[in-house]
Parts: sequence; C-alpha cells; structure tokens
Amino acid sequence: MRLLAIGGTSFVGRHVVAQALDRGWEVTTFNRGVTGTPDPRVEARHGDRYADDGYASLGADTWDAVVDVSGQQPRAVQRGAQALAGRVDRYVFVSSISVYTDSETVSVDESSPVFDGAPDATDLDYAGSKAGAERAVLESFPDAVLVRAGLIFGPYENIARIAYWLRRCAEGGAVLAPGRPERPLQYVDARDLAAWMLDAAVDSGARGAYNVTGPTGHATMGELLEACVTVSGGDAQLTWVDDERLLAAGGEPWSEFPAWVPEAWRLYDVHVDRAMASGLQTRPALDTVQGAWDVGLVPPRPGIGMTRERESELLAKIGG
Repeated sequence: MRLLAIGGTSFVGRHVVAQALDRGWEVTTFNRGVTGTPDPRVEARHGDRYADDGYASLGADTWDAVVDVSGQQPRAVQRGAQALAGRVDRYVFVSSISVYTDSETVSVDESSPVFDGAPDATDLDYAGSKAGAERAVLESFPDAVLVRAGLIFGPYENIARIAYWLRRCAEGGAVLAPGRPERPLQYVDARDLAAWMLDAAVDSGARGAYNVTGPTGHATMGELLEACVTVSGGDAQLTWVDDERLLAAGGEPWSEFPAWVPEAWRLYDVHVDRAMASGLQTRPALDTVQGAWDVGLVPPRPGIGMTRERESELLAKIGG
C-alpha cells in the first residue's frame, strides 16, 4: 500500500504516518517542511500548497491513497486534488463538524445543511473554508471520504487543550472546574481517528461524509478532569461551578476553559452512527489523557486557558 500523507509531521498527521508505517505501508509525506520532523522511514516531499506550483515536488508519481490532514483554503485544496486526479485511487480528506450551519442549535448528522463555501475561494472563515475544501476535493474525487472530525485530543495535541488541564491539575490547589461533572463530552482520540482514516483508505465501500468523533457521553467533563488529576499526580481539588454562575462571572467557554461549552450549546450532540458502524473505536478518557502526558506537553497556545490570577479573580466573583 502506497500512501501520500499531506501534512504528516504534527498531531493527527503524525499518528496517520506512524500507524501507516506500522502496517507496513510505503509512505510519502508532503508538507512545507517547517513544522515538525518527518519520520526517517518516509519519503519526504516539500512544497507550499498555497503557491501556484506548490505541488511540483510530487512529480508524476502515483499512490494508492492520499490522506489530507492539512487542507484549509479551498483553492489550495482544489489545486492539489486536480494535480492528483488520475494518480491516486482513494482520497481521504480531514474536514470538520464546523461545516454544519446549525451545529450549535440542533443535533446534526451527515445530511444536515452545511455552509456554502466555494471550491476556489481563498478568503473564507474556518467553517466556510472547510465546506469549500470538501467541494474542491469532490470535484476531482467524487468518491472521496470526507472526515468531519470534532474535538480531537491525545498525544502531540498542538492546540494544548488537554495540556492546559494537565498543567493546571499538576499545580494543585483549588481548580475551577466548569459546568457540571456529569456533562457529556464528545471528542475523538487522534490515534483512533488516524486508525479509522487508514481503514477508510483501503475500504472501497467508504465514501462521502462521516462525522468522525466519539459518541456523545463516551466521557464526561468530570471523567476528563479527574483523569487529568490522576495522571498529573498533583493534589488538585476540582471546584465545580455551574454554567449560569460561571457565565455571569465572565468565564469564557471554550477558550478560558478548554472543552467547556454551556449546556445550551449542541456542540456535543453530533450523530456518529455512520462512523461507528464502519468501525470507529474510541478509547477511555484516562488512556487519552495518559497518552498526552507521556509524550510531553506542548507550550500553551495564546488564547487557550487562563492564568492563576484570572482563575482566582473568577473564583472570588463566584464566591468559591
């Protein structure tokens, strides 16, 4: 099996490459060559997919499948799909559940309305760009697999959501825990996502859109944060504050409190029956958190989490 991985050196792409190599596949990576270090067992090609000649390093070679984990701008994705048409049998494209127009207000499945992103656009927001990129892929690969991923956790996570909670729990003391511990979460471990995509790459029956994230309630907010306390080995005490009081105090969902969204948001209510029926496996929260801890935590990304001073300010407002 000859695989072309577009991306392949960070987070999800890193797991795709590692698992493909473990399966005995021959892997070529294509990326800019500025983020991460390619596995020494791959053939590394470099190019800027945003440039007119960005795919030149791929030459006229052929592959059995491509897994594209880095597609954002529709025009750049369109250019690559056109260049690979007739040279790749299977195209697996990592999209997002953000393409759905109403995912925050209603439960969605793969038939739900998506944003109207043009396949040759260059200036759309994230949701529109992913929607347009899907259309760009389908122009050249009508049977492509569109992987509408949700929240992704696990080893080498580069947004540092799990890393924030692990660091904070390792520091110990009263940790402001958002919402209620029973709040169902919906996410996928990057390793499980990678495994499913590689299976899809060789399954001729897999085609179209799949919501590839764990089932709602596979874990709860409490289970996730308790796992962070356990794995970090600190003496953290989780101080739970309900949505209403935390929002009234000015707490910012998603950014200051990674993975927390108010109960009214439907972000964690995405139907995943199609992916589960096609073999998606999801591991326990403790396994995901332990995996992130074991490989080392990436530095916090700007806008993710909060300082101890900010946490103390919120606790004071709430009276905790």
